[in-house]
Amino acid sequence: MNAHATAMGAPPGLDHCPLMPTYGAPTVQFVRGEGCRLWDRDGTRYLDFLAGLAVVGLGHAHPEVADAIAEQARTLVHVSNLFGTVPGGEVAITLDRLLGGGGQVFFSNSGAEANECAIKLARKFGGHGRHEVISAYGSFHGRTLAALAATGQPAKWEAFQPLPDGFRHVPWNDLDALEAAIGPSVAAVLLEPVQGEGGVNPATAHYFEGVRRLCDERGLLFMVDEVQTGLGRTGEWFGFQHFGVEPDVVTLAKALGNGMPIGACWARRDVAAAFEPGDHATTYGGQPLAAAAALAVLGVMERDHAPSLAEHAGSHLRHALQALPQVAEVRGLGLLLAAELVPGIDARRVAADALAAGLVVNAVTPSALRLAPPLVVTPDEIDEGVAVLADLLADAARRTEAGQP
Repeated sequence: MNAHATAMGAPPGLDHCPLMPTYGAPTVQFVRGEGCRLWDRDGTRYLDFLAGLAVVGLGHAHPEVADAIAEQARTLVHVSNLFGTVPGGEVAITLDRLLGGGGQVFFSNSGAEANECAIKLARKFGGHGRHEVISAYGSFHGRTLAALAATGQPAKWEAFQPLPDGFRHVPWNDLDALEAAIGPSVAAVLLEPVQGEGGVNPATAHYFEGVRRLCDERGLLFMVDEVQTGLGRTGEWFGFQHFGVEPDVVTLAKALGNGMPIGACWARRDVAAAFEPGDHATTYGGQPLAAAAALAVLGVMERDHAPSLAEHAGSHLRHALQALPQVAEVRGLGLLLAAELVPGIDARRVAADALAAGLVVNAVTPSALRLAPPLVVTPDEIDEGVAVLADLLADAARRTEAGQP
């Protein structure tokens, strides 16, 4: 138990937390993290292969990020976005450089808010009568209403009708279907390089190249959602860089703060110019504390070349998973992978059993596990995690053969 918890008395148990039931009932309360490791309130140690949904790219409690947060907390935490701050300005400069330059940045608190900014920007840039955004089935762009409407998973928005209009969905990686959906009211196309929440399904280079061409021909914005894939996770700084295209708008969040809430919407300068003062705003987005964390994250990632970390660790993890007889397919890029399990094995049960065995993963579909460890995961830690999975999958296969649940 940490010092704070001891001073304040024992923390409340899971049965006494008045939390809305928007998530499944939690079974573990984590109290500490270090690198790829987590500890629960009972002192049990876990190996984290989820990184807080691909957020903690540099691992838990990274010392340089922690020092930056502590120093900023003692210096300046908030002034509103009516004023500039040094860390916010430096993060914007760094992101613009990593994205090729020539753009401008709006800071938000999350990836959903970054996508909200992109959608509003597309509508303003498109002008009267051009407001529709095309996205793909299987996509995930956030839980706010417009981001939810852009999300191509009907199960996530059926209960919240009516959604804002102006959104169309087309089959993933189907260029002909996208072209057929483009009408005079379409302002932009919004796609992920890898559909993370949709099952870790990468785009093809042919698809992204074709989308770029169509957007150029029809005068549309090509907006890329890098919320989960950005900042090294796929083996490139940004997922779209695998496909040799340059988008007009890029949204990101998750890894940017390594756990501190910060998102960003980057746009080409001429596109960003569609916004005027008062068109869009946020109270907390990019405030100094979060920006200081992001600046430290970017500094460490550039120094340690985060894309190479993900590429090497991802290759090791991919090969280890492919050797498991119960894994039918491994898909994804870099260190954002899915293990598609052979028919009959329930990925959700495997994920629950893994947690009980000290390994944190999640089931991104009923038949697929998502694996997104911190980029700093070591080969020994990968071998350790895959060994846990190997035992669990062997047990699951035996149950399946025996006709047991």
